[in-house]
Amino acid sequence: MTTQQLVDQIYEKDSFLCVGLDVDLEKIPSHLLNSDDPIFEFNKQIIDATHDLAVAYKPNIAFYEAYGIKGWQSLKKTIEYLNYNYPNVFTIADAKRGDIGNTASMYAKAFFEDMAFDSVTVAPYMGRDSVEPFLDFDNKHTILLALTSNKGAYDFQTEEIDGLPLYKKVLQTSIAYNNSDRLMYVVGATKAEYLLEIRKIIPDSFLLVPGVGAQGGDLHAVCKYGMNDQVGLLINSSRGIIYAGQGNNFAAAAREKAAELQQQMKDILMSRE
Repeated sequence: MTTQQLVDQIYEKDSFLCVGLDVDLEKIPSHLLNSDDPIFEFNKQIIDATHDLAVAYKPNIAFYEAYGIKGWQSLKKTIEYLNYNYPNVFTIADAKRGDIGNTASMYAKAFFEDMAFDSVTVAPYMGRDSVEPFLDFDNKHTILLALTSNKGAYDFQTEEIDGLPLYKKVLQTSIAYNNSDRLMYVVGATKAEYLLEIRKIIPDSFLLVPGVGAQGGDLHAVCKYGMNDQVGLLINSSRGIIYAGQGNNFAAAAREKAAELQQQMKDILMSRE
């Protein structure tokens, strides 16, 4: 998917919502455990209930790896279902890979070619040769971890090196990579106050912003400081949407929560006109 196609979806749906598909078998409705593939069945119903409200879906790969080969099969079925039924939706493999050379290339092939995701999250701390193999793929996007929403982010990401916070060094260095126009960046919603400085370095890039909702991030603050001319934001909500309800009506409850966020996003977009 091209960046312009993603932007078109945002304005068509009046939404920049990304739904995180972090499936835990201990949290999904118990009646689904009787199905042949509980993870896929849960994802399918969530997707069907929210696809007109969301522009992106983000499976966190760890939640599938934890179940071995069956988890991978569920992930494969989920991405195939999305690509076949809702091909205009942007897909993110939240894998946080971070290795070099041929290993990085193999990770890229796994998610871009075999799994057919539109994008993958990548850790930048091994440098250029851990990122550029992902950037070799046309119409695919690499989402670089820049400034995350967890408490441990302050251990390294905001520490200064020669007077420059490390996260800024990551941003400045990455824009010189080959095919850097295919880069997006992760910036946590709980770091909204940093977005003004981040936008000075990467004014045109898309930002994937987790942490709105359950982690306490503020949507309006993120939009105030982080939105650009093409919106430039994908706001992720995982637990707050997919586990909004239990029982047979869990998908309807998920839709209700997604609709609440989408309406807020629509209001923000309309206020810009």
